[in-house]
This record gives sequence, C-alpha cells and structure tokens, in this order.
Amino acid sequence: MSAPRTTPWPLVALFTAGYLAPYLLPTLVGRLDAHLPVSATQAGAIGSALLLSSATAGFLLASLVERAGPRRLARAGLLLAVIGYGTAALLHAVPAVVAGAVVGGFGSGTVTAVAATRIAAERDPHRASALGLLGVSALAGAVYLTVPHLGPGHGLPPAAIALTALAVWPFTGRLPAAAAVPHARRERAPLPHLGAGLVLVAVMPFWSLAQNALWGVSGRIGLTQARLTEATVGAVFAVALGAGLLGVLGAGALGPRLGRALPVGAGTVLIAGCVVVSASATGLPAFAGGEIAWNACYPIVLSYLIGLAASLDPRGRWAVFVGSASSLGTAAGPLTGSLLSARAGFPAMGAILAAGLLLIAVPMTAVALRAGRRPLPVVEIPVESPAPQTAKAA
Repeated sequence: MSAPRTTPWPLVALFTAGYLAPYLLPTLVGRLDAHLPVSATQAGAIGSALLLSSATAGFLLASLVERAGPRRLARAGLLLAVIGYGTAALLHAVPAVVAGAVVGGFGSGTVTAVAATRIAAERDPHRASALGLLGVSALAGAVYLTVPHLGPGHGLPPAAIALTALAVWPFTGRLPAAAAVPHARRERAPLPHLGAGLVLVAVMPFWSLAQNALWGVSGRIGLTQARLTEATVGAVFAVALGAGLLGVLGAGALGPRLGRALPVGAGTVLIAGCVVVSASATGLPAFAGGEIAWNACYPIVLSYLIGLAASLDPRGRWAVFVGSASSLGTAAGPLTGSLLSARAGFPAMGAILAAGLLLIAVPMTAVALRAGRRPLPVVEIPVESPAPQTAKAA
C-alpha cells in the first residue's frame, strides 16, 4: 500500500499568484482603456508589456532557481509583484502605470518560475499543476464577480494581484532556502528529451497567442458587440472560470485513462471552435456559451501541457522554458487581438485564430504521442479543504 500523498500547498499558492495576472487580463486591459487616456490598442500593448516581462523572467531564471534558492527567489518575485502592481493600481500617470505593470510582470514570472521548477520535482507534477489551475481559476472568478461592484477606476485589478502576492508571502517559509544538489551536478546536467522539449517551446507561443488574443478582447466583445453590461460580462467570466474548475476536476478524475495526445490534440480543436463562437457573438447566449465552453476546455489542455513539460525533466527546466514560451504568446495576445479586431473585426479575428490553433494542434499531438510511451503521472484531485491535508503534511 502506497503512502498517502500530501498536497504541496506552498507551490499551489505560488502558482496561483504567478498566473493571476494573465487570468485577469480582460478586466485589466478593459479598465485601462476605459479609465486612462489610452486607446484600446495602447491598453492591449500595456497588457502585452506586462506579460512579456513575465516571460522574460521565466527564461532568465529557469536554470537559476536551485542555485539562488527557491525561498529567496520566490520572496523577491512576490516583492516585485507587490511594488509593481501596487504602483500601477495607485498612480494615474500612464508612464507610471506602464512601469508598474512591467515590474509586476517580472515579479509574476519569477514566482511562476519557482513554482514550475518545484512542481516538476513533485512525484505527481500533473496533479500539483492542476491544483494550481484550480486555485487561480477560483480566485480570478471571485475577482470578476467582485470588481464591477467596487466602483470605477483602473486600479482594482492590479490591486487584487498585489494583495494576492502579499497573502502568499507566508507560504514561502515552507520552501527550501537552497536546493540540496551538488554544484557540479547543477551546472553539468544536460536537458533530457531535447527534441520533444524544443518542439513544445516552439509551438507554445502560438498556442497561447491564439488563446490570449481572444481573452484580451473578450471584455470588449461582450460590451460592444454583444452589448452587455460590465456586471453581466463579469458574471459570464466568473461562470466561465467556474466551468474551468469543473473541467480540471474532470481531467483529474479521468487522469491517465485519456493519455496525453487526446486531451492536447482534441482539446485544442475544441478550443478553436469555441474561439469562433465567442468572437462572433452578438448576444448573451452565444457570448456566454462560447466563453464558458472555451474556459472549460482551456485549463484541461493547459494542465496536460504543463504536466507533459514537467515529465520531460524532473529538475523542471523544460516546465519553466515551456511556461515562459507560453508567456511570450500570452504577451503578444492582447496586442494581436486588439490589432486584428480593429482591422478585421471580431468575427474575422476569431476565424484567423481558430485556423492557427488547428495548424499547431498537429505538432503538439505528435509530441504528446511520443511522450506517451513514458508513464503518465496519475492525477487525482481531491475535493476537500486544505486543513486536513495540512494536518497530514505536518
């Protein structure tokens, strides 16, 4: 009988703090456009700058987490997130908001790098990453339900991210101050499964770009094309993120029975269809249906991709590289979505993004098929409060 597994709550908390900014991108960009003297394209560019900074942190730090020490690096990232997003929330001058977004984005990327590296070292990395997606989806859903009722202004979304970073700080005390890995081993260990890892790194920017080009303008689609109120759009997003929670729970229940190729390949095809529906919506039923179905599929596929990357290298380097490559696409998403929608309209933008997703589904599925020859970590996501698991861990 195997020993019961404990839940790595510090890593789940870090994952949540690191990924919250991309999840809040529609309301963050939408409020910049509505409450600051910037155009919709400029607001999208600010969102892209935030996420590009996050991706840069991931690429720079992928091989340095063990050397610098997870606790120290996580605290540095959380501090940058508090300072950067706090500045963006409190100040109204556009240059200060941009600078705060860039600093905060670097902090988010640093926190994500630590979380990804440590999760890859877990016995069940897929389970840990899925729990992180559950956490960030739940928190983002709560923010979408709350923010419209707290008044106008651009500062509420970045303030929520800064406060989350503060709340996660106590969890860093349970991280190791430094990894117990000999220096020579850290320096000389080659990257395993080089071909599969490089393919994932190459295609992930395009996969994420397509997702976040739509996600970055979804708020504007709901407000302008579907003619909904901000509260209604926020409620749709909250329900959609709730559907994402259910989707990840379902993926966890199915676990290895699905393998890797089916969730990655068929899931990406389903996402492409949802993108078309959402981008073409002219009323509440189509907008809500597309967003909810899309958000139910997206975290499922993402959880398998994160688990796939983690399985390629137990030291977590491919997980960080793939996550940072994903952030590059995420960074380009808001600006791409703004430019495409401004020049071609929302429906044409959706068709272009869907076509791109169908193309890149092929190499992604091929990598998943080849990696499927190695055992897939079993994913079991317990639906219970953190308290019992914390007691077990203690």
